[in-house]
Amino acid sequence: MKDRIVFDIETKNTFADVGGKENLKNLDVSVVCAYSYNQNAYLTFWEKDLEALGKVLQDAGLLIGFSINRFDVPVLEKYFPFNINVLYRLDLLEEIELSCGHRISLDLLAKANLGGVGKTSHGLEAIHFYASGDLKSLEEYCRNDVKITKDLYDLAERQGYLLLPKRNSNEFEKVALDWKGRFDLPATLF
Repeated sequence: MKDRIVFDIETKNTFADVGGKENLKNLDVSVVCAYSYNQNAYLTFWEKDLEALGKVLQDAGLLIGFSINRFDVPVLEKYFPFNINVLYRLDLLEEIELSCGHRISLDLLAKANLGGVGKTSHGLEAIHFYASGDLKSLEEYCRNDVKITKDLYDLAERQGYLLLPKRNSNEFEKVALDWKGRFDLPATLF
């Protein structure tokens, strides 16, 4: 059975370093963490390992992430001799936007659905980890984002929705998430 891969990337530099968000393809990857459902394992790929990551992604039946279509995939494009854009992807942030019409941070989504669990840092801090040589903290941060994304994906797949906090309220709304059949993939992937 084709694998499902949940992944997240961190970069060495910021939008300010490359002249703004419109130049995000000029960002450089520091680390990519992933979860393989077939291996039931978390994987880490440093910049020197990106060829191996490319093989993992190409062999997957579905790539899963949070904001991967807006950030991760465009940044990764320059590293592979194949078109990463043709691979099947499920972007949890886009799925939520399609369902409710607005964006939410991974941290807020996790805290609302995973018993208060949230992100351990933020992207700019990850760049600092890299710059200061704290690769252990960088890897832990990236891996935690993958774990959160995987847990949210699994929960949405099981129950068919995620909870979103209502703005200016302590209440939550259920956002239906049903991607089965949308990717022309074998049913065994879901």
